[in-house]
Amino acid sequence: MNLDPSAEQISAYLDWYFDQRPVQADVLGAAGYAYRLGDFSAAAFERRERDTTGWLARFEDEPDGIDRDLVVSALRGDLLMAAWPAWQRDPAVYLFPVFSGLLLPFLHRLRPEPELVEGVVARLAEVPEVLASCRHNLDPELSAPRLVRRALGQATAGPAFLRDSLLAEVSDPALRARLADAAEPAVQAFEETAGFLADFAERATGDWRMGETLYSALLTRSELLDYGADELHRRGIAAWNALDAQMQELAPRVPGGSSDWRATMRALQDDHPPTLQAMRAAYESETARARAFLVDRKLVTFADGEQCRVVPAPAFQRPILAVASYLQPPALTRSRIGHFFVPFTPDGATEEQITQRLRTNARAQLPTNTVHETYPGHHWQLSWAAGASPAVRAVHHSSYFAEGWALYAEGMMRQQGYFTDPAHELAHLDARIFRAARIMVDTALHCGDMEPAQAEEFIATHASLSPDTAKAEVDRYCAWPTQASSYLAGCLEIEQLRAQWPGELRDFHDTLAGSGCLPLGLARRAVGGAS
Repeated sequence: MNLDPSAEQISAYLDWYFDQRPVQADVLGAAGYAYRLGDFSAAAFERRERDTTGWLARFEDEPDGIDRDLVVSALRGDLLMAAWPAWQRDPAVYLFPVFSGLLLPFLHRLRPEPELVEGVVARLAEVPEVLASCRHNLDPELSAPRLVRRALGQATAGPAFLRDSLLAEVSDPALRARLADAAEPAVQAFEETAGFLADFAERATGDWRMGETLYSALLTRSELLDYGADELHRRGIAAWNALDAQMQELAPRVPGGSSDWRATMRALQDDHPPTLQAMRAAYESETARARAFLVDRKLVTFADGEQCRVVPAPAFQRPILAVASYLQPPALTRSRIGHFFVPFTPDGATEEQITQRLRTNARAQLPTNTVHETYPGHHWQLSWAAGASPAVRAVHHSSYFAEGWALYAEGMMRQQGYFTDPAHELAHLDARIFRAARIMVDTALHCGDMEPAQAEEFIATHASLSPDTAKAEVDRYCAWPTQASSYLAGCLEIEQLRAQWPGELRDFHDTLAGSGCLPLGLARRAVGGAS
């Protein structure tokens, strides 16, 4: 019989985990963490690594069980990454928690506005120290100039975020004035850090490549897959070739299309929303349609009170992410409200850059993008799992499950007849072939078989991306190894699980999605009924 660790050990572990990551704890809705950003000193990172080793030893002594094995896989992944210390390599380690810790409380609004402001004011007081740790901890021999310049775009956006976007979240004039006063030292810290990063990028000589050994170890020991980087790359190639053949067959059915699916997709991208605001409105309409389709077909069960808000991407996210994204509900609370972030361009973008962004969110592409992010993709799955799985599964998420599920959702909706127009079907396949190209590029980049310029050209010509979007994508792959591969790799595993499921489709969705975003080896056990 499989037995999970005691409730006391899980509770003690989560207390430690949240203490190390107060912003994540607060985002999840854990009580008592709203007034801290956390300790980002070198000593804190080194202490966390020692503590992680101790926790791993304690959990490895426990009997097997899904929750135990989930914690073990997460801790092993953390220790593997300790050999590739992001806190010495990438400024985003410091910037992202600052932005998230200041903005997300206002998005979730779990407390009255005066309490939200009180917490954010306390966090603002910590920003100078966090950014000082960034400047102190980064090692020019480990930091890659490409990642530093990527983070520089975020740091440069910091002052405007603090003086404009953050203040706009507060309705009470007196509270807004208090927040504005508290933000000024943080503004100065961002300005100092942006100047530092501009200079540091010229001195940095590190490499962003992870290498095949560590990449494969993360796949097998953290994601619990039974293959490494080489096999993953081969699967990406096979998937791309199969999809290419399907798209050559489908594209002539699009009015004005031909077997040259790339040219057909370029033509379809001429029909796009005229403005960023119109793009948001179109996504909102499509979100409502996707939800209604699920209700009509009885494909899933909905969490009580779930709602998906369709909003522009936060200002701090726009310089580093060129595609749609999603913010889940705070899983440790009763709230089931998620946010679909529509990919607005950064402030100051040129008309050409805005047009390119609109082209990569053309009307033909809206249905599959929406399904991926909302219903029954990320929003439905995460809002449903929040009430159906243990707290530890809200903390540890496998991207291979989460992104694999969202891509599976696209294919399932096609099978159910959601994409009624051949243009929508082609755009769906284009989104899938893009994920196959991601596997090829991500593995090739980090195993030393491709340079960034080659990757940008490859991803732009093997999927329907503009040059600007392709560059942003490759920057992301360099900064976040193994994640880009998770979409199609996870989807293929989930499709195998679906093929083996003996019952109704709705039961499969509710059971698998409700188990949490488990590493896929554990997801297979969850569907099979093991504890």
